[in-house]
Amino acid sequence: MSDPEPVNPEPENPEAVNPDPVNTIDDYIATFPEDVQVVLERIREQITNVVPNAQERIRYGMPAIMLGNRYAIHFAGWKKHAGLYPVARLDSPLEEEIAPYRSAKDSVTFPYNKPIPYELIGRVAAALQDMRSGPE
Repeated sequence: MSDPEPVNPEPENPEAVNPDPVNTIDDYIATFPEDVQVVLERIREQITNVVPNAQERIRYGMPAIMLGNRYAIHFAGWKKHAGLYPVARLDSPLEEEIAPYRSAKDSVTFPYNKPIPYELIGRVAAALQDMRSGPE
């Protein structure tokens, strides 16, 4: 009896720009066109500026900025937008600011054809860090 084929826990997404696995966030970002690389680097910078001693990993095929053993936030590039995951409901007025970018319960997306609100991304990352900085 042969061993079963390993199951890939990462869902396939036909919209994903980067279908090949990568090991570092730098490698992940390098797989995108230059204009998208700039967007992803600025998102990364906004997150890491507010998460002290941030550990960076690739998780579920996308960059994850860690807070201890918990994920502070994931970000990803797609064909038409960049996304942040998971983004829990936030306190007002921050929730009202991020609401136009919500695409699903805990997801926010930023279309490349519109200005990316980098400062807002930093404030969201700071709020998520505060929410998740309790005991592990």
